[in-house]
Amino acid sequence: MVHLRIVAPNAECRHVVDLLENSESVFNIVHLENVAKKPDGDLVLCDVARRDVSLLVADLRELNVDVDGSIAIDEIDSEISGITSSAFRRRRDDIGADPVVWENVSSRTSENVELSQSYLVFMTAAMLIAAVGIYFNQPILIVGAMVVGPDFGPIAGICVALVNRNRELVRRSATALFVGFLVGTVITYMATIVLREADLIPQTISFESHSLVRFIAEPDFFSVYVALAAGTVGMLSLTTAKSSALVGVLISVATVPAASNIGVAAAYTDWSTARGATVQLALNLTSIFVAGLVTLILQRRIYLRRRRDHLSDGARVPAGLPLGTSKRRHIDPDQEPAAE
Repeated sequence: MVHLRIVAPNAECRHVVDLLENSESVFNIVHLENVAKKPDGDLVLCDVARRDVSLLVADLRELNVDVDGSIAIDEIDSEISGITSSAFRRRRDDIGADPVVWENVSSRTSENVELSQSYLVFMTAAMLIAAVGIYFNQPILIVGAMVVGPDFGPIAGICVALVNRNRELVRRSATALFVGFLVGTVITYMATIVLREADLIPQTISFESHSLVRFIAEPDFFSVYVALAAGTVGMLSLTTAKSSALVGVLISVATVPAASNIGVAAAYTDWSTARGATVQLALNLTSIFVAGLVTLILQRRIYLRRRRDHLSDGARVPAGLPLGTSKRRHIDPDQEPAAE
């Protein structure tokens, strides 16, 4: 279940309450008149079956609630109620259930693509950890670097931005991804030179003998195979709030270690290994991006089909919404499906 907090002007709130009361997936409706300030209006609280949240929010946007008021979305960890549990099971068991809350997906990705100091620190720290694993042939440090690396956020941001046709988010995500890898690789290169001069790491490294970490510099079929699978799972974990699966995704794909290996190999002037690591990084990033984008497009098509069917739902009539079409079709043609 998902909790909505809606603030709307008095005139619009009547239609909002009518919409909620006639929706089969909305429960525990609370309407408080004239209690909201900045903007002034009514406050409406309700619980919604997760699979129908985006459909309901789209209806609320047709009522201009997002323009004249606000809509807040909160996940409910648990709710004890016989009425809502029974109804939720019926909605959950519907064929073709789509649990994606698109508003949450857009919000999460937008927050995770900022080129901030903390992002650069995480990226650099991850590459430095991976570098130590490369120096001493320690795969456990490579795995740790994969978990620390924040690079999946910008990759997901690019996928979401392309699906939503948000050029600004594409630019921000691509910039964060490029700058993060560039800064981390350069600092890893410099750190390697300093540590070698201080005689804290081996003066020479035979990368061919590093069998346990060789996979981050020698791309093959399984590099793409694993990255495609990880990209699919990663996007599903993002869109369906299965955050536990995302940790496995981060561990399974060697993006950060490959970038770190570029810096280490360059410091040791092993250009063959540096080229191999560069190819490995490019293949992993491309495969994750393609798999994530395809997954997101398929999920979006499912939502748009459900949205098209929902436009004919009789619950829209009491709220003053038209049947078979959306009031915002002319404003958001990419987000609202055309009537059949």
